[in-house]
Amino acid sequence: MIYKKMLFLFAMLISMQSYAQFEIELEQVASGLNSPVEITHAGDQRLFIVERRGMIRILGEDGSLLPDDFININDRVANAFGQSEQGLLGLAFHPNYTENGYFYLHYTANNDDGIVARYSVDPNNPNIADPESEVILMTLEQPYSNHNGGCLKFGPDGYLYIGTGDGGSANDPGNRSQNPMNELGKMLRIDIDNGDPYAIPTDNPFVNDDETLDEIWAIGLRNPWKYSFDRETGDLWIADVGQNVWEEINMQPANSTGGENYGWRCYEGFNDFNTNGCEGAENYTPPVVEYNHQGFTHCSVTGGFVYRGTQYPAMQGHYIYADYCSGRFWSTIQDANGDWQVQEVGSFPGYDISSFGQDINGELYVARLGQGRIYKINLSCPNLGLELSFNNTSPPGTLSATEDFDNYEWFLDGDLIEGANTNTIDVLLDGDYQVIASNNDGCEYSAEQFVSLTNIQNLPFVKELQISPNPFESQLAIQISTSQSVDMNIEVLDLTGKKVYDQNINIFGTKKATLALENLTSGAYILRLNSGETAYSTKIIKK
Repeated sequence: MIYKKMLFLFAMLISMQSYAQFEIELEQVASGLNSPVEITHAGDQRLFIVERRGMIRILGEDGSLLPDDFININDRVANAFGQSEQGLLGLAFHPNYTENGYFYLHYTANNDDGIVARYSVDPNNPNIADPESEVILMTLEQPYSNHNGGCLKFGPDGYLYIGTGDGGSANDPGNRSQNPMNELGKMLRIDIDNGDPYAIPTDNPFVNDDETLDEIWAIGLRNPWKYSFDRETGDLWIADVGQNVWEEINMQPANSTGGENYGWRCYEGFNDFNTNGCEGAENYTPPVVEYNHQGFTHCSVTGGFVYRGTQYPAMQGHYIYADYCSGRFWSTIQDANGDWQVQEVGSFPGYDISSFGQDINGELYVARLGQGRIYKINLSCPNLGLELSFNNTSPPGTLSATEDFDNYEWFLDGDLIEGANTNTIDVLLDGDYQVIASNNDGCEYSAEQFVSLTNIQNLPFVKELQISPNPFESQLAIQISTSQSVDMNIEVLDLTGKKVYDQNINIFGTKKATLALENLTSGAYILRLNSGETAYSTKIIKK
């Protein structure tokens, strides 16, 4: 791959006309956790939160943390306090988890080795796993306590991808990332459905190379703390933590056959680092984005996900990531010319963002390490001032909402009014009217107004009115008493205002009208009596 030199500045001016610009906000959904470092799901609405000390907690469908751990392997996990890079670091559920109950953990053992192991859920309790079901798949000898990597992800191909750091210390003193016979500083790829304890995928890039480990999928990473697959395209996004100056985002397209060398320790981002014994830059795969530390403002990239949820169309297709120290969030997306466009989408100083997560619907979450909190990423919507106005100059009157929105839904006393999807609605009944307006970027707004439309006093010549039975089965009887001759129009409308029954009568004294409504479907309707300039409306129910 040709190594394209790229200058990236945070303040760079890029034409963004083709892509939505947006800002995010963080909504807290859980607290009281201990150093959360991973968030994922198991194919349902639950969120599983990995605590670095060796526990996994479940955020249930109702939004509350379950009291019991999903699993507790604290006894076999190296102590992890403060800014330690050891501990329980990764969790991935088998693609067929609902059938086999297998999930995989990546942790630092008490002897400082990295362990990748399989565990099983309790067949009688989906919220509890068996710590004694451990089957160790891989042991990684770690020369230092930092740069453990730790992330685990299943690819669209069903294989398990294991991100390993370069072994630690600083500057990769053992040059392990570039050593093809060492597992560290790599992306590994194994087949956990075959072999004992695993098999090598036959299409791994180095299976016929005696000088390179068969498990290696990609080379030249410093500490791929977080990576993810685009659930729509299958592209692999790798956020590789830098040394002292540069952080980088690598993207491996879904059609890659593997074997990329991302350059560490020869290069850091697009920049020379230690090129002693290295080939020319054109022989390495560059990142798509880099950013510098700006002194000590930034320190460590936390990789995220390409947004594929449905709640916020403006974010669709954007890869979202953050810096651990500054709390700044960015998105990147590729334009039609193949250039990567970058925008800052949020800044949360002091938020030590340790991980991103994705729920079953593709909505995104982040973990705050020191505070032990989980946040949902929402679109930050501008205040557009949705307002309602009522016009009753001619019965029955209308409610109008501000015209600055793309979509409208109307409700009466909490019930959706089917078919009412413009900014104006005829008011046919007394009640609490609510409109939910939204734009195509996913932002929603709400406004309410109580309307007292009419009462019996609006029919000045009517002395008595009886409507029975209500609810009715097939016929509705209306008895009206008047003090003088009155021409009365009787209408029945559905909740959208469509007329489904119409009758004119003249009343003087007491008169009873029977409405044959057996052809109506069950549900709520509006009975309206109109005597010219005034009207009376009420709700009727067909059983």
